[in-house]
Amino acid sequence: MSTLTPQAPVKAQKPRGKLGDRLLFGYTWAVIIWLCLPIGVMILFGFNDYHGKYNTQWHGFTLKWYQHAFALPEVNNAMKASLIIAVISTVLATALGTLIGLALGRYRFKGQGFTNLVQFAAISSPEIVMGMSLLAFFVQLGFPLGYVTIIIAHVMFSLSFVAVTVRSRVLTLDRSVEEAAKDLGAGGWTTFRLVTLPMIMPGVTAGALLSFAISIDDFVVTNFTAGTVTTFPVDIYGLQGRGGIPAQVNVMGTFIFVGGLLLAAINALASRRRDA
Repeated sequence: MSTLTPQAPVKAQKPRGKLGDRLLFGYTWAVIIWLCLPIGVMILFGFNDYHGKYNTQWHGFTLKWYQHAFALPEVNNAMKASLIIAVISTVLATALGTLIGLALGRYRFKGQGFTNLVQFAAISSPEIVMGMSLLAFFVQLGFPLGYVTIIIAHVMFSLSFVAVTVRSRVLTLDRSVEEAAKDLGAGGWTTFRLVTLPMIMPGVTAGALLSFAISIDDFVVTNFTAGTVTTFPVDIYGLQGRGGIPAQVNVMGTFIFVGGLLLAAINALASRRRDA
């Protein structure tokens, strides 16, 4: 006759302390507010009705700076240069970084560990080191500094961000879907275009957005490799030393910030639709 052994009593889980939850919640919001505070100040002083050179004290609300947002040719040319460089470098970095991310995430080859090390070294190295090394490289080659050298520099430090993002996406792919496409008669290019690329597109898009954001606001590397070209961050630094930053700079900075938010929102909506 079998005997029944009593089960050990189940210990009741202790509820989490309300004080700890409140502290964590408050700390999270404090960090978010601290990070957003400079952006809020920039947006606010784009509406400042100041007089004189220095837009540092609040004098009242006005919309005149938005009405004359493009009244300064120097600032407009700098913004145009930044946008051209950011778009071209983003396209190149995204194309090259996607291929590198596919290779690193899918294949095993000699030197793969060294390649990963180089990618993360490019991400973690100080910008001043990369700027100085690129400047020395271009000078040794006798290559004139300008748009081309800035684009090369931006592609170099943006490439790793795209490759790492795409690689992390490739590692989660279901290879059976690609194999099924090949079994149904699809060639290598057709499989990549219709199956692989749509599956890794969230990673590609995220890498492209990150590359564009890093490129358009870079100052250190650009300052070393720009030559006579003036980008928006470099021009802001020069304006600060020549008598103050005009309110149009705050307005254009607001435009860039809002544009980044719109691109991020569009990417999030597109990702939800793809998942659905």
